[in-house]
Amino acid sequence: MAMMPRMELRQGQSLVMTPQLLQAIKLLQLSHLELQSFVEGELERNPLLERTDEAPEPGSLNGAGESPHTADAETYARAESLNTQEGMEGRLGTGLDNVFQNEQPQAARLETQGADSLPIIGGAYGGSGGSFEEGPDGFENGLTSELSLHDHLRAQLDLAITAPAERLIGSHIIDGVDDSGYLTEPLPDIAERLGVDLARVEAVLAVVQGFDPSGVAARDVSECLAIQLRDRNRYDPAMQALLANLPLLARRDYAALKRVCGVDDEDIADMVAEIRRLDPKPGRAFGGSAAETVVPDVFIRAAPDGSWLVDLNPDTLPRVLVNQTYHARVSKVARSDADKAFIAECLQTANWLTRSLEQRARTILKVASEIVRQQDGFFAHGVEHLRPLNLKTVADAIGMHESTVSRVTSNKYLACSRGVFEMKYFFSAAIAATGYGEAHSAEAVRHRIKQMIDEEAPGDVLSDDAIVVKLKGSGIEIARRTVAKYRESLRIPSSMERRREKAAMALAGR
Repeated sequence: MAMMPRMELRQGQSLVMTPQLLQAIKLLQLSHLELQSFVEGELERNPLLERTDEAPEPGSLNGAGESPHTADAETYARAESLNTQEGMEGRLGTGLDNVFQNEQPQAARLETQGADSLPIIGGAYGGSGGSFEEGPDGFENGLTSELSLHDHLRAQLDLAITAPAERLIGSHIIDGVDDSGYLTEPLPDIAERLGVDLARVEAVLAVVQGFDPSGVAARDVSECLAIQLRDRNRYDPAMQALLANLPLLARRDYAALKRVCGVDDEDIADMVAEIRRLDPKPGRAFGGSAAETVVPDVFIRAAPDGSWLVDLNPDTLPRVLVNQTYHARVSKVARSDADKAFIAECLQTANWLTRSLEQRARTILKVASEIVRQQDGFFAHGVEHLRPLNLKTVADAIGMHESTVSRVTSNKYLACSRGVFEMKYFFSAAIAATGYGEAHSAEAVRHRIKQMIDEEAPGDVLSDDAIVVKLKGSGIEIARRTVAKYRESLRIPSSMERRREKAAMALAGR
């Protein structure tokens, strides 16, 4: 077969993902915090974009996302008059030369020397920076912050250790303590990095472990609890044996613990109660990384007619406008082709961003409304009436692709009278019903299992097989391994462990 170059024409279809389309898809799956960060970056890069903190009044928008910027000349002139000496004196009710005696020398120097020749220390308003925004003694330093665990430990280190070498070792040990209060860096690594003996590092660690809070700088849970028990004078041989066998305590195997510790039922109950009063994470009482508060993207309210009202949270929707007046002004003075191309690109990007934000809000509202329509039983009666739902059902109902619904429901939250829920919470697998009944939601079945275990009597602890029988009596067809999987996901121990725990609690209550 001869091989030779030739030209041929083919016709086909392909999806071309433009940068704007890729960004629009990315905006859908961003949370409101990530969206705010993205918009802030666009506001810094694009001079034609501006933020509006308040919702625009009717008639204030010129087209989609455009700001006319028609300032009132009379208001502008009035604002300018307030900045003059006469305006400030009239507003303050006194003359500008009416100053306190200790301020007069500084004011005189300001007139004779000028602002550039003023010394940095001892400014006109005291302090070292002379500014609210800049300098070490500015306004920001007057704000208080929550004391961190590391700062709390370093303050005690300065009082407990005076030798520079030991203080340096203690500082490195404190740096290795995490937010929970545990020492995560091995001592040999600290000794090797500082070039000192391991025994010297261990001696300093013993001092740091005596700091407040009790149990800090421990290397594991057993050591953390042991430190707290020593402070309470409760670290006896029986407690020492108990801490050496914490896996037995986690499994609630009290019979084995009694044999290991050499105590009776009453003593083991007291020891377990003492352990429960300790804090396994002593560092959590101090300021660590700030916890982010969940802000719902959608609000669900009951309407007077029995339906549901779905509203977007305006606090999660960034409001940006395109400054058309500024665009027209800079377009007139642009001379080079590069400047004209830059202005045109900024205008195109700004218009695209405003349209994408509007489309994102519209899509979230549409998906949320369909979720509320599908799960109206949950909002009216609770989690037991949660229906099985998948992405395809919602996508087909609103005429979108499943991937779009998945992106919209990621990192989005919905607030109703029953609390704040992630949108993906309402999508759950279906559990078959006995006979020809309607399928049940996996989340509703999980809630039913938890409710049954919470209501069980101390003398009648339900096994997984017993739970299966009860669920089948309620019309839910489920396997025993599925019940065990749901129970473990709820962090509920097995029936044997629950029986031991209830027996120990009953013994302790005597």
